[in-house]
Amino acid sequence: MRHSILLWLGIAGILLAARTGYGRHAAIPDGIIPQSVGVNIHFIQPVPEEMKLLVESGVRWVRMDLVWDVVEHEKGHYDFSSYDHFVSELDKYGLKWLAILDYNNPLYDQNLSPHTEEARQAFARFAVAGARRYAGKGYLWEMWNEPNNRGFWKPRPKAEDYILLAQAVGEAFQKAGLAKEALVGPATARFPFGFLKKCFEKGLLSDWSAVTVHPYRGRRIPESAAKDYRLLRKILQKYAPKDREIPILSGEWGYSSVQFGLNEEKQAKYLPRMWLANLAADIPLSIWYDWKDDGPDPREKEHHFGMVYADLKPKATYVAAQTLTRTLDGFRFEKRLSLGSTRDYVLQFRKGSEVRYAAWTSSRQKSLNLPEQGNWQVLDYLGRSLGKSKSKAEGLRITLTDSPKYFVPQ
Repeated sequence: MRHSILLWLGIAGILLAARTGYGRHAAIPDGIIPQSVGVNIHFIQPVPEEMKLLVESGVRWVRMDLVWDVVEHEKGHYDFSSYDHFVSELDKYGLKWLAILDYNNPLYDQNLSPHTEEARQAFARFAVAGARRYAGKGYLWEMWNEPNNRGFWKPRPKAEDYILLAQAVGEAFQKAGLAKEALVGPATARFPFGFLKKCFEKGLLSDWSAVTVHPYRGRRIPESAAKDYRLLRKILQKYAPKDREIPILSGEWGYSSVQFGLNEEKQAKYLPRMWLANLAADIPLSIWYDWKDDGPDPREKEHHFGMVYADLKPKATYVAAQTLTRTLDGFRFEKRLSLGSTRDYVLQFRKGSEVRYAAWTSSRQKSLNLPEQGNWQVLDYLGRSLGKSKSKAEGLRITLTDSPKYFVPQ
């Protein structure tokens, strides 16, 4: 009997850990590159050459909608055939899906965002059907996209309606036995702390395995997000269930190359700075927006967020992503070295006994000493060799610029 009780307690503990999570949920990336980076896409019928190109960039996650009205055309009947091939392609190429459970359905609430109990329960049943169909793959199930943005919550954002919908989905996951599937949210546009606090006060963190935000900066540099992460983490410490860690995920964020005085060169520098600075801020998953340019209009900012052009020709941003993921493949962020000002970034990464560095500054170019010995290969942010450097007694002399350099021991 004693052994039976211990066995039951052990099984219960495993289930509880999967549902409420002591530490991080197993589906949350552990911060090792490239499992920590991904990209937003806008297709569910991939062609082989595009999938191959995407995977060769080094990303291991894609963020894409699982759209309610694509799946449910008749009340209570679900057709996932449009997504089944998509999921099989993800499996084929070793990609994970940050699946956005989203948007309205003309069968309910006059095609507005769910605000009646009938529509909320219908959406919850759709969400359960999707998670159940693709369960066990380590996907993340995200509750809506930017519910604080009137472009995505119709007719206008209302935190109370979103919270009731998220609660319905969380309860439905529980009742359906989907404890091992990871719900995340609320995928807010930027950091609307009032909206986020309302979500947390109503207990949504009991259902979520991570909090997702879209830290768009406007004119500000990627590193400026660290302050907002700290503020959000302080709020999470107040509302998170005991014995649980609720990580923050950067679920969507990019820079258009034709906005705020940027160009393609600056965009290519900002991608690795974003991903690296996020890792230094303990953000275990960063999704770049966007995979592909939406069009050629030189004046339309929405056309120029991509890593590749609309015809799939790689941009410098693609090369920068590939350089980072290849140079730091299998490495985990270990620490940031304090060698200069707070605007200097010297990040140490480790894989076993080997360390590598990524370094840049958001200030003026400068030189400083890295406390390392030996010979080092230096690469720029596009993977071009900058030669080899040999340390001296005071360390390795390095020059910081506005683009990351990688230092690889020889």
